Amino acid sequence: MPQSGASKLGPCPKVVPNPEWYFPQMIDKRMFDDLNERIADALRNTPAADLEKNLRALFASWADRLDLVAREDFDVQRKLLERAQLKLAELEKRVAELELRAPGARAK
Repeated sequence: MPQSGASKLGPCPKVVPNPEWYFPQMIDKRMFDDLNERIADALRNTPAADLEKNLRALFASWADRLDLVAREDFDVQRKLLERAQLKLAELEKRVAELELRAPGARAK
């Protein structure tokens, strides 16, 4: 009787996996643009305009299901979040200073 592939491998190693194995880097929008350009080149001289339209819709729905965003949109949102966090820290500091200066300020 042949052995299964799992029993031939032996015990699993006890290592901490690299987080990049689980969370690959963000998909670059250029990859989709390049794929789209290649498909358009292949279909340019064929009567497959409907196929191109259907493929575009397929890729768009695939991207929506995976909740993918363009890298540019992600970078803009990250910068906005960083600015908001800095502003929040400044305002918290200002409120703390005002509370200390106010007469009858409460002790924390």
